[in-house]
Amino acid sequence: MCANLTAKSPVPVLAHDLDSDAVRRAVEAGAIAATGLENIASADIVFVCVPGEEETRAVCLAENGLCQNAREGQVVVDCTTATVRVNLDVAEALKARGANFADAPVARGVPNAVEGTLSITVGGDKEVFDRIAPWLGYMGSDVAYCGPVGTGTVIKLMNNMVLFENVSALAEAMAIATKAGVSRGRVFDLLGQGSADSFALRRHGAFMTTGDYPADRFPTSYSVKDLDYALALADEVNVDAAGARLVRERFAEVVDRGLGHLYSPVVYELFENE
Repeated sequence: MCANLTAKSPVPVLAHDLDSDAVRRAVEAGAIAATGLENIASADIVFVCVPGEEETRAVCLAENGLCQNAREGQVVVDCTTATVRVNLDVAEALKARGANFADAPVARGVPNAVEGTLSITVGGDKEVFDRIAPWLGYMGSDVAYCGPVGTGTVIKLMNNMVLFENVSALAEAMAIATKAGVSRGRVFDLLGQGSADSFALRRHGAFMTTGDYPADRFPTSYSVKDLDYALALADEVNVDAAGARLVRERFAEVVDRGLGHLYSPVVYELFENE
């Protein structure tokens, strides 16, 4: 994401990360290494992308964090998949300093981040969205305004919930089909010819077919985190998300087996070893 932003932005890009290798790669792509959050806060638009709510609070709301260093007219854009609650808390803290906030979580995964073809759902004031949309377009091919602060996160959580339920359903289908005599190498090719075809089948199914589950993509432990956020939101609005709860249990079992660092298609292992 940072490489695409750096390559396409008409103004310089500052980069900051706790991982010095990440900063080095950003600098190699043309970014300028920032000296810390205070330095980052000098930017007109600040993009944050961290693992979850806890990290967003640490970066934005902790003492001497981004909110404390924010200035009037600045925009902080959080690309993290977090919670509506933290979106609202950060927005309120920034508003007190005359700054603006937008939640803009990203979807589609690592390959699309590299290609600059992410899907980005945005919550915030429409005027803020119009201001940041060109920069989001440097990282994503589909940038959608969803409504006020928090709505971009709502759509992203529902996106992930549906995706993970699809992945779980694919694991079930693979297990049933192979145990009923269909070649493992053909199951998803054949399903893909019918109405069962989906992004999940084409992206995640390939890994279930080979049994090779990468460790350099969105880990299953993060999937559990996002399902927890989605289920908490479901509880808030009084929706019984039974399907999501089942998938959360399966993914949690994957983590308990020590496989949580692997990509979520590894859930098929629960069926393979029955």
